[in-house]
Amino acid sequence: MSKSAQQISILVVEDDPGDFGLIQASIRRAGLQRLGDRAPLTWVTTLGDGVRMALASRPDVVLLDLSLPDSAGLATVQEVRVAVPDVPIIVLTGADDHQLAEAALEAGAQDYLVKGQFEHDALGRAIRHALVRQKLESRLRLFEAALNSAANGIVITDVNASVEWTNPAFTRMTGISLAEALGRRPNEMLNSGMQNPEFYQRMWETILGGRVWSGEIVNRRKDGSLYDEALTISPVTDMSGRIRHFVAIKQDISERKATEERVQHLAHHDPLTDLPNRALLSDRLFQALAQVRRDRGTLALMFLDLDQFKPVNDTLGHDIGDLLLKEVALRLKSCVPRDSDTVARLGGDEFVILLAQMDKAMDAMLVAGKVLAALKRPFAIGPHTIGVSASIGIAVYPQHGDDVAHLLKNADTAMYYAKQAGRNCYRFFRTVAETAGA
Repeated sequence: MSKSAQQISILVVEDDPGDFGLIQASIRRAGLQRLGDRAPLTWVTTLGDGVRMALASRPDVVLLDLSLPDSAGLATVQEVRVAVPDVPIIVLTGADDHQLAEAALEAGAQDYLVKGQFEHDALGRAIRHALVRQKLESRLRLFEAALNSAANGIVITDVNASVEWTNPAFTRMTGISLAEALGRRPNEMLNSGMQNPEFYQRMWETILGGRVWSGEIVNRRKDGSLYDEALTISPVTDMSGRIRHFVAIKQDISERKATEERVQHLAHHDPLTDLPNRALLSDRLFQALAQVRRDRGTLALMFLDLDQFKPVNDTLGHDIGDLLLKEVALRLKSCVPRDSDTVARLGGDEFVILLAQMDKAMDAMLVAGKVLAALKRPFAIGPHTIGVSASIGIAVYPQHGDDVAHLLKNADTAMYYAKQAGRNCYRFFRTVAETAGA
């Protein structure tokens, strides 16, 4: 509830009893104070008493003379302002000095009135206006404190995207101070080159149309490092509906994005060897099949199982076995010819190689030969020298299957052909027709 006349407490710091009487009459004539009010009009004659009384009673407004027995000039305003910064001050002085008036306002006074040169109702208006301005300034200080303490970066620009204000979180995020940002466009300071012109065109079309734009963007800090940012830009309009400013809220989501990427990676990769797992292999095989169908090409799936791996675990322990599997993974990756090929681990000692773009079946034979040769070289695992070999089954699209499930099943079957043939070799899957004609 707004303060009524009976609730306004006024402290007058004035050493001249005659001037105080005039001030008192003006206040009563304005309806701000009457005899018997519960919030009395308090009068002191020195600055020291005024400061002590202001601190003790926290008046709603201070009427302050600039010429007192213990103080004079701007220092008087400054001392009261420091003591009670949230209490509005109205200067009442006999000095008709425009420069002094401007300096007093800059020092924190809400108004400046010259004794004997204002009508009785002018003081009442000045007090009421001071109280309203003080309330607005308190609210603005609260808003500014909230913006300054916000965890997200905040940027305010004019309609041409020239920066007018940034908060400390923006500086922490980008390394760019408010002084460095003023008058510059955010895109000039932060552009990473990762977004194309069409991206910014769509953004401007949205906010110039009076709508809020939200999205994710990669920006560049002052030190040149890149970071991921969740960005919301809101247009601010005047009373006529014209856009005057833009407010951008910025959140650094680099850590969240990195966490999401790690989770995504772990969901699609084998934790021991960091090779693609069954889920990612199936996805890549599905995509590769779609490609070769369009191109009328061919691909091969190689199912690989290490020979006599169980004795390694049984005799040397699972830690040595895990180290061996990691080394096997590295050698398998060195055998695939193209980035489009995939080496995956399905679990245990089972691996799969996807040759996504083959010219002919002979390509699969060449890769299988490289794999057998690579695994033939002994592995040095700690103090142990370990020799392993592999049995490899090969299924080729479209002869041995035209979908993920059939190619995996038939490559696995072909691997058992290699086991039956004595291990340390590769075999192609045989269809019924191929088997009959063998």
